[in-house]
Amino acid sequence: MTSRRTPRLADAAEIAAEQGMTPARISGLYTKRAENGFPEIADMRGRARLWDHAEVSTWFARRPLARLRDHTPPKRDPQDLLTAAEASKFLGYKNSNQVTTFLRDHPGYFPEPDFVEEMGTASHPYRRRMWRVQTLLDWMAARPGSGKHLGSVRGAPALPDVPVDGDPDELLGASQAAALLQFRSVNSFSSSLSQGNLPLLQTSDAVTEKGRRRQWTRRRILEQAAARKHKG
Repeated sequence: MTSRRTPRLADAAEIAAEQGMTPARISGLYTKRAENGFPEIADMRGRARLWDHAEVSTWFARRPLARLRDHTPPKRDPQDLLTAAEASKFLGYKNSNQVTTFLRDHPGYFPEPDFVEEMGTASHPYRRRMWRVQTLLDWMAARPGSGKHLGSVRGAPALPDVPVDGDPDELLGASQAAALLQFRSVNSFSSSLSQGNLPLLQTSDAVTEKGRRRQWTRRRILEQAAARKHKG
């Protein structure tokens, strides 16, 4: 039996700080929820409204913000590596922690880092995650709300041809999983995963040593494919 997630709750002030807005603006979005689909409140603390933080972050991640649609990233070498804070700024987010929020609250929505640097000391180790500019540009072109899909972006790689009858214990990456699950793109697969629509793949079977990209066995991916087909 799957246990129900205990949501992290956030008030308007916290959400506003993360999104580069004012609490009044968050309240305004909630007032117009019938038009914009803003999440319902999850609880009340006195007179303060509290939202499920993950639901609100997902809503903002998929919202076609004009300032992001019109944002033109600065010219950089496609192979340049950017930290999470630098990537957030490069993509046009006011909140320098936006990429970190995606990684924490929406696994699979944002691309895995291209490089992970082990830092700190033996007693206090930490990792610095970095993304190539080209990885960010590819995601920016295909992210939900952009009006584009990965398959329609010029030069974007097509999903691979993955055999169903291969080794059931072979580890496959996101693009291969997307192909077996008959998604149109890696991004649509990642988005569905982040929304909890692929429960059998929420936990990966392994991560690659380089880039820390998640992998699943062909067996589990096919089990998820069968569950989706049965549900549909």
